[in-house]
Parts: sequence; C-alpha cells; structure tokens
Amino acid sequence: MTGDSAPTRTAYGTWASTIDAELVATASTRYANLRAGDGALYWLEARPLERGRSALIRHHRGERAELTSAAFDVRSRVYEYGGGAFCVGAREVYFVNNRDQNIHAVPLRAASAHAAGVPRAVTQGAQDERFGDLVWDGEAVLAVRETHGGGVEPTHDLVRVDVASGAIRVLHRGHDFYAAPTPAPHGRLAFLVWDHPNMPWDGTQLVVADYQHGRIRAATVIAGGAAESIVQPAWCGERLLFVSDAQGYWNLHAYDQSGVRPILAEAAEHAGPAWQLGTPHYVVVDARHAVVQRVQDGVQSLTVVDLERDLGSPLHDACSSYSDLVRTEGGVAFLAGTPDLPPRVVELDLRSRQLAVIDGPTAPPVAPSVVSVPEAITFAAGNGKAHAFFYPPRNGSHQGLAGELPPLLVTTHGGPTSCASTDLSWRVQFYTSRGWAVADVNYRGSTGYGRAYREQLRGTWGVADVEDCVACVRHLAAAGRVDANRVAIRGGSAGGYTTLAALAFTNVFHAGASHYGIGDLAALDRDTHKFESRYVGTLTGGGDAIAERSPLRHAARLNCPVIFLQGSDDKIVPPEQAAAMRDALATKGIAVEHLLFEGEGHGFRQAQNIRRAVEAEHAFFQKVLGIGSDGQAP
Repeated sequence: MTGDSAPTRTAYGTWASTIDAELVATASTRYANLRAGDGALYWLEARPLERGRSALIRHHRGERAELTSAAFDVRSRVYEYGGGAFCVGAREVYFVNNRDQNIHAVPLRAASAHAAGVPRAVTQGAQDERFGDLVWDGEAVLAVRETHGGGVEPTHDLVRVDVASGAIRVLHRGHDFYAAPTPAPHGRLAFLVWDHPNMPWDGTQLVVADYQHGRIRAATVIAGGAAESIVQPAWCGERLLFVSDAQGYWNLHAYDQSGVRPILAEAAEHAGPAWQLGTPHYVVVDARHAVVQRVQDGVQSLTVVDLERDLGSPLHDACSSYSDLVRTEGGVAFLAGTPDLPPRVVELDLRSRQLAVIDGPTAPPVAPSVVSVPEAITFAAGNGKAHAFFYPPRNGSHQGLAGELPPLLVTTHGGPTSCASTDLSWRVQFYTSRGWAVADVNYRGSTGYGRAYREQLRGTWGVADVEDCVACVRHLAAAGRVDANRVAIRGGSAGGYTTLAALAFTNVFHAGASHYGIGDLAALDRDTHKFESRYVGTLTGGGDAIAERSPLRHAARLNCPVIFLQGSDDKIVPPEQAAAMRDALATKGIAVEHLLFEGEGHGFRQAQNIRRAVEAEHAFFQKVLGIGSDGQAP
C-alpha cells in the first residue's frame, strides 16, 4: 500500500504479498546461545545461505567479528537437540564443531573484524563422542559427554576437559542424563541429573558437590525428584539459585545454610522446558538482585527479583520473548523477539531502562501495514480451557470481499511440551498477508501455564491436543472470524503428529501439512533416540494406546489431502515415517505430496529447502481448498 490509496476488495487467500518464500528463508537472523565474557558478547548465528551452518560471533564496543570460518559449524548434537555449544575461556573460546563433534578452540579476538581465527582441536575423539553444555571453570571446560557404540543406548556423564592436552576426566557418571554444570569460585559445583522414564520437565535432581583440583567429592542431592522439575542452577555468592516447579509453577528458589526456600512464589513461570542444553532464563545482576524471565498465560516479560526480601518488580514488557539472559556492564543483554520485528540482540540498561539494539534490524523489511499482530484467545476445550494466538488476515493493499470469511490455518507446535510464541514469524505472515487467518494453538500440555496444564497431556497425547485444535476452529467459526469450510492444519515433529491425528480422527480439517511429523507411534517408540525413548509411553499411557493412536494404523479414516515434508538425515523422526504415511494415502487414492530434503535433519536449515517447503505447502493448500491465484477469485 502506498500513500493514502484505499485497499482493494479481493478474495481472501488470494492477496498479492511482498512476503515471499525468499523472505521467509533469509530475512531473519537466527540467533542462539548468547554469552558474555572478556567484556564482550558472543552468540551463534545460523546461516541459511551457508547450508544452515552456525557461525560464532564476538561483539565488543560496537565492533563485531566472526570467530569461525566457513569450514566450521558450531553445533552440539548431545541429546540430538544440542545446546551449550560453546563457552568463553580466559584467552580462547571453546566450541563444538558439528561435523566431528569435537571441542575446538579459537582466540578470543579475531585478527580483524573480517578475518576469523584459526581454530585448534582440543579433543581428538572419534565420531562416537559428543559434547554439549560447555562451561568454563576458570582453568578447564566442563561438559556433558555423550558416548555412542558401547551398548543399546549411548551413555552420558559429566566431564572436565583439559584445554591444553585434551585429556578428559570423568567427574560424575551413573545417571541416564546430565545438564547444567555450574562451578562456583568458592570450590563447589552444582549440576542436574535425571533418569528414565523422566524428561527434564517431569523430574530432575539438583546435585551439589565439593569441587577442588578438578575433582568432585561429597556429591549430595539437595532438591528435586521424580515429580519436581529443576532448571538452571546459578551461584550468587554462597547461595545457590535455581528454578523449581515444586509449587506448581517454575519459580525461582534458593539453597543456602538454612535449606531450600522459594524466593518468588507466584502463578507464573520463570523458566521453560529444557529441550536444549545451556539456556539461561534468569541472570544474577548483583549480590541481592536477579533479573528473571516471567511467563504468565503464555505472555513473557522481565522481572527484577529482590533476593533478600523475596519480592519481584516489573522491569520490561515491550518484547514478546526474552531468552538467553546475560549480565553486561550496564545491565542485561538478551535475545529479544517482538510481534513486528525479526529477532535481535539487545541490551537493557537497568538504571534508565532503555533498550539498545546490539545486533539486528531496527525496522522490518516490509511495510508495517502487512504485518498481522497476534491476539491471545482462550476457549473451552475438554473439561476446561485451552489457549491460542490468533492472527487475523492483514495487508494494507487488500481487504476481503463483502460477506466472505477467510480460510484458516491451524498451526501445532512441536515438543509437544513446548509452546507457541508471539515472536514475528515470517511463515505466519506469509499466510496472513495473503488473506489467511492463522491460529497458533497452545493445546493442553504446552508450557507457560503451569505444571498442571502441562501434565494434562500425560496419557492423552493424540486426544487432548486434537480436541483443543478442533475446539479452536469451532470457537473462531462461531465468532464469525473464519470460514469453517476452508481449514488447513500444519505442524512439525510432535506438532506433525497432532496434525496427522487431527486429520485421521476428526473431520474438521480439509488439508494438512506434516513437517517431519510422526505417523507411526510404535515405530517411533522403537526407533527414536535415547533422550525421548520413553517419552511416547508417558504421553500416550503406553500399551495398546501407542498403536491405537498412530495415524498410520487409521489411514483408512483419513480422507483429506496431506503434504509431507521430511529431512533425509532426521535422527529423531526417521524418514520412513513420512514414506509409510505417503504410501498408505496413495493406496487409498487420496491426494498426497511427499518432499524429501537431502542433507536436512529434524528441521530445515538451508535456504533453498526452506523456500521450497514454503512454496510447496502453500501451493498444495491453495489447490486443495480451491483458492485462486493472487488477485483472482477462487
């Protein structure tokens, strides 16, 4: 839209848009693992145009430098989801290279802003070793190690890596999983452990040990258990802070000589599910205060917590997400999301409360009139309620035809123990700017609403989540906001399973897109990796339910078209899942498409594959729902 020209009346779903598949693939820098050290900030940048590799960036006093060359991709594959792929040492940054999963070192300062350093290998392990959750203890690197090849499942332990010799010393072993090694200057070490069948949001234990001369002793469990999830230990002097959901929400707690106590007990979350290692949800800013990410009913903000008085005060709420909080000289830095701007690295001054952009755009690459702003909605579902973020169609150059309602795309997040975000999503805006409505559903089981809401999916996966997606469609249709006869559903990973289950077990949806989704729960339960190897049983209740809720087993009931998009190298949901579903539908004569992306894993990282996936999905939906090409009525 230019000037004051009035929008043109155009059929919903056919609007011409400046948000194309190229913009979806390349317009947003994907930041991760923000860290502070040596007076600088460090982070990872995913590069879709460089085959999806992650580059290590250093930012100091307005100057940024890339510390890794194109030959290196900084990514851990511990637990398959990785995380904590680098840490900042005294003179070097230590990182995990994706190709060999060994730890490498690069000087803190590159030769120039345009010249990456020359990394040296620290560890020389074979392909059977992986490292993640890297932490600098002042002399060496602490890490979670994953070792393959010695049994049915890989083993995990907590190790210390000598950065000069590469020698590895085991600090602790015997548990199925480890996370968050957290050393203290006064000679103590905290870390998290958990065992099958728990996931880290089900139950973990917080261990504290004496840590002297690179060895630990007197390791003691001080909090946690099978029904208490603990996240992110952090030392504040002699006091140990951590987040626990013992009172029903992930709230900040403290451990000291007087024992364990909640610091800020409230009906809001101060952390999220640990799908990846090394994600900080709060940061200690001085001996008395911490800045905490706060999530209430799925909406995020920042709170300052007085650790002595057990009080919280609002600090900032203008962003839609606050992740990877770190301390800086003047305040706190974090990765910020907003509904109308791509992600950015920002710094918040704690005195003035002014936000400064460290890296990232200050304006969107499209006109604001093209960007749809989400609305939080709550609706009746099951015996209670569920939540979603609703994006109405928006494009300053177009409005719908009189008397017509827009088609609806329902999106289902992965996990399923995860949540929908209101951060700007070009995938969402691709549809809303073309005259679609989008509903991003936080079905029962999602995080951000407390443990009780999260646990409503235990034993009911494939039932409760599907009911909530159906309830969302009916709620929006009853309110006259969408056309109930033109509804598609899309999801990735576990969201792909919810998508396929909704198509198999209901008749509300008219087309679906499964991105590396699960069609055969029994095969997933049998073939998936160690981290999630008991997860299907927990979510379904196990036994006959695993087979009964598999969409593949009920393909005869699935009577609407589906497009499958799958990575060839997916270790979490094997490619055979999509192929089996494709064959079952093709045998029935149902319209089906199947795109296999070579070299992609669980999620697409390469720009050309992201573009192709966006265009193929949209074209499939348009054809199935009978929506005409841009500018033309169906």
